[in-house]
Amino acid sequence: MAKPFHDGLEPNPANYSALTPVSFLKRSAHIFRDRTAVVDDDMTLSYSEFYARCRALASALESAGVAAGDTVSVLCHNTHELLECHYAVPMLGAVLNAMNTRLDAATLRFILQHGGARVLIYDTQFEDLIREVLAPLGDPPRLVAVARQGGASQGLARLDYEQLLASGDREYPWAKVADEWHPIALNYTSGTTGNPKGVVYHHRGAYLAAMSNAMAMGMSPQSVYLWTLPMFHCNGWSYSWGVTAAGGTHVCLSKVQPDAVLRRIRRHGVTHMCGAPIVLNMLLNDFHERGERLDAPVQFALGGAAPPSAVIQRGQELGFDIVHLYGLTESYGPSIVCVMQDDWQNLAVDDLARKVARQGVGLYAIDDVAIAGARKGEHAPADGRTMGELLLRGNTLMKGYLGNPAATREAFEDGWYHTGDLAVMHPDGYVELKDRAKDIIISGGENISSQEIEEVLYRHPLVLEAAVVAMPDEKWGETPCAFITLRHGRDPVGETEIIAYCKAHLASYKAPRKVVFCELPKTSTGKIRKNVLRERLNGA
Repeated sequence: MAKPFHDGLEPNPANYSALTPVSFLKRSAHIFRDRTAVVDDDMTLSYSEFYARCRALASALESAGVAAGDTVSVLCHNTHELLECHYAVPMLGAVLNAMNTRLDAATLRFILQHGGARVLIYDTQFEDLIREVLAPLGDPPRLVAVARQGGASQGLARLDYEQLLASGDREYPWAKVADEWHPIALNYTSGTTGNPKGVVYHHRGAYLAAMSNAMAMGMSPQSVYLWTLPMFHCNGWSYSWGVTAAGGTHVCLSKVQPDAVLRRIRRHGVTHMCGAPIVLNMLLNDFHERGERLDAPVQFALGGAAPPSAVIQRGQELGFDIVHLYGLTESYGPSIVCVMQDDWQNLAVDDLARKVARQGVGLYAIDDVAIAGARKGEHAPADGRTMGELLLRGNTLMKGYLGNPAATREAFEDGWYHTGDLAVMHPDGYVELKDRAKDIIISGGENISSQEIEEVLYRHPLVLEAAVVAMPDEKWGETPCAFITLRHGRDPVGETEIIAYCKAHLASYKAPRKVVFCELPKTSTGKIRKNVLRERLNGA
């Protein structure tokens, strides 16, 4: 006879409360009251002070008319003001929209209108841009100016951030949201064509993503996290909440410049940082050229496209302990991590780099990772060769796209999130990305991975950046074309030498038929814009 486990055993205030990452700050402020929580150029905050400022901001925003479900947009660099908004806004049940500081006026205007922003908090260095954004709007959001390098607002905003915060209650009695499925953040994809899609996060997912990422990086109260990853990008991959959960220290950084990064690493004893391959590559190139090496190992969580093994190897030589992550805006950032195995320690450096370059296995809050098979509903075998679309299931996937039910249904077809990335599953259960579905090159009926060619190109000592796209070909349909940025201050290399180098390390048919030397176009988040490169080849 079945036991009546549900009879009279309902959730109550003693055994259930909604998950929200705001609770991390309350806890750390209680335990680590005097520990340094935030270091910025204009102030250093203890956890008790950080918590009090966030409560005061929430109180002031409420007095300004912000209510549960309202959107508060923020256009700031990685400063304490944006970090404070990650707690103050959800304290009200409102939705934080951290905006990309690199976007143009038209895109920012679309985001403000699409997201229904009630308040816009912005750094005054963007004041001219904000004027352009708001000019056509009949009913603009209420403006709050953050006076940092740009100085006081020149008449655009009536409210000053610090004055607004000072008007609030530092002991504001905020309450948890009743429903952990309630939206906490709105992030927009950095698509290369068309309007960006609004990705909606919920409190539960943000809580679990923060915990999952902090655990994956081995964070503790002794961790010192340097903000080289934009906080506007997936809410800083949830490290805006995860560092606080661990009781660590946030070190703010407005602009990623090698000198500033190295100075902060040494001054504050940085232990953790994150970024895209282009950021790591920039730091490694600069440090290598100047003969700099880190005094102590720094763990660098590397996201984005598969990093070339040469980049990983160079990073380890200079003192970066690189952990490769994979994720999307729709998955709160990281969803897959390359977990080191004990027996990898004995591998040769190049072989280890190849292992670490794989995307890996699902993070703690991801239930399942699979590769779609040739037939609908089937999965590809774990043979390291059969390529298919990467599929995800778990707790750290978006609620959906704001105002776009059709795109939401398509993304979650058959109960899986469809990433649009092509990958293989290795026999050890580790995923390896091969390409975006749209970036695969089909030459004479053969599938060629652009990332496989890029991996080889990045090993060339004169190549700084590389991207490979399909080029129309009368005989083969399409063939690979490589776009390359060379390192400065080195002897030049020509197309013939690059093609010969690729043929020496790849099957001949995979080598580029053409090489173009140029600066590579990038999106506002630093991703190489392959669509622009394809348009160049097609004469668009």
